[in-house]
Amino acid sequence: MTKSPYDTDLDRNPANHQPLTPLAFLERAAAVFPDHTAIIHGKRRWNYRDFYARSRRLASALAKRGIARGDTVSVLLANTPAMLEAHYGVPMTGAVLHSLNTRLDAAILAFTLDHAETKVLITDREFSKPMKEALSLAKVKPLVIDYDDPEFTGQNSQLAERLGKIEYEEFIAQGEADFAWKMPDDEWDAISLNYTSGTTGDPKGVVYHHRGAYLLAVGNIVTCGMGKHPVYLWTLPMFHCNGWCFPWSISVVAGTHVCLRQVRAAAMFAAIANEKVTHLCGAPIVMSTLLNAPASEKKPLPHVVEFFTAAAPPPEAVLAAMKGAGFNVTHLYGLTECYGPSVVNDWHAGWDRLPAGEQAAKKARQGVRYGALEGLDVMHPDTMAPVPRDGETLGEVMMRGKVVMKGYLKNQASTEKSFAGGWFHTGDLGVMHPDGYIQLKDRSKDIIISGGENISSIEVEDALYKHPAVAAAAVVAKADEKWGETPCAFVELKPGAQATAQELVEWCRKHLASYKCPRYVVFAEIPKTSTGKIQKFKLREMAKAV
Repeated sequence: MTKSPYDTDLDRNPANHQPLTPLAFLERAAAVFPDHTAIIHGKRRWNYRDFYARSRRLASALAKRGIARGDTVSVLLANTPAMLEAHYGVPMTGAVLHSLNTRLDAAILAFTLDHAETKVLITDREFSKPMKEALSLAKVKPLVIDYDDPEFTGQNSQLAERLGKIEYEEFIAQGEADFAWKMPDDEWDAISLNYTSGTTGDPKGVVYHHRGAYLLAVGNIVTCGMGKHPVYLWTLPMFHCNGWCFPWSISVVAGTHVCLRQVRAAAMFAAIANEKVTHLCGAPIVMSTLLNAPASEKKPLPHVVEFFTAAAPPPEAVLAAMKGAGFNVTHLYGLTECYGPSVVNDWHAGWDRLPAGEQAAKKARQGVRYGALEGLDVMHPDTMAPVPRDGETLGEVMMRGKVVMKGYLKNQASTEKSFAGGWFHTGDLGVMHPDGYIQLKDRSKDIIISGGENISSIEVEDALYKHPAVAAAAVVAKADEKWGETPCAFVELKPGAQATAQELVEWCRKHLASYKCPRYVVFAEIPKTSTGKIQKFKLREMAKAV
């Protein structure tokens, strides 16, 4: 490459080049708006001065225990202040935050703790039962810190036990509020780790870097149209793709986090009314919970509330009902591998004049890329050629850019396969419309998205196959107004064997997390090709009639 004057004596140096990191968002918010409310949790409130100081105390206490760059700190927490503090305090040491799914069973929790090589574990007492078993199964022996949340009350709280020797507040009290936290050595340094699947198949530990977290966090602000001081209600699990990066996003505009331990209609309506919530995110189940709440739990909304949903596209009736209830719904799409949502159904004002049916058809599309994503296309997975822009030709959805993961932790083969041809292969099948909007049509990996959580049909089938009466089993997604999608199992019994649908569901509950269990069991001959391969496209059609 020929050098030009612009390549001479214009090198990078600390004055003109700093690594991008979302950690600086909190530092700025605390400096500019120290007294503005940052977190609301029950009757307690923290301003940005408190939020920043507590995050630094956490970082300081971890550093005193030897936690540094490349170490993993795992957390099993609900949507609480401690979870927000972990998103800053853990990477302030250079360590990597590993957020555990609170709905997983002990075996998968143990697997991920081992695979992540966890050094420190912060765990909410509500989840002490599965975590106690997980720690007994795991090979790693991390420092265990219990989080005793005052908002966790009732009979279950009396039964929950502490698993470690120190409680979270005691732990961070050992840290310094003025701790000199570290910027990452490189913006490519890992900031977080999220697992996409359980113990079956290859480990899928998705690694995020500081640069991607920074850019997706800002991308959220632009996409969601957030001005200064928005009020964000935590109905989306923070363990899910780091809460779609919103723990970092809200600090960009010095907004307020309203924490919510449990997604219940009364609590959501009360928070929206009392705290003047402006934005919330969630799977279709959150919309169903709001719409189906009894009149006694509903409250008038203070203004139009922006609701961002992902996973299965909302049915037309749900969209209409949400609009009538005072919510403006925007459809997003993404994967764990792209930091959560990186595609948005960017709405055109002219579409408001379309008939309701045509509007719903537009809303059902996944959309176009975030500004932070460089490439989004539908391509033939073998030739890597883009499919025709006709809204009909099927191909694989692919992405490339700064908000695509570093790769899968300790899994070179899967990383290389997912990045073949210089694009990230999502595994989702879709079409490209003439206006450049993509729409999903199927999932090549047969993943079922229920309540915003991914369920592997193979994992459910494996559980069914273990039942002594089952000869063959196949599981597909069935559309569900409440959950978006739900598992529907088709089963063939062995000659002379007997089993009821309820018996098989109970069997699955013994082997799987409850949300993965099929809600429908159909006893029927499973359609197969001449080579014995199950024809799932036929089962999906059959499931519609169940």
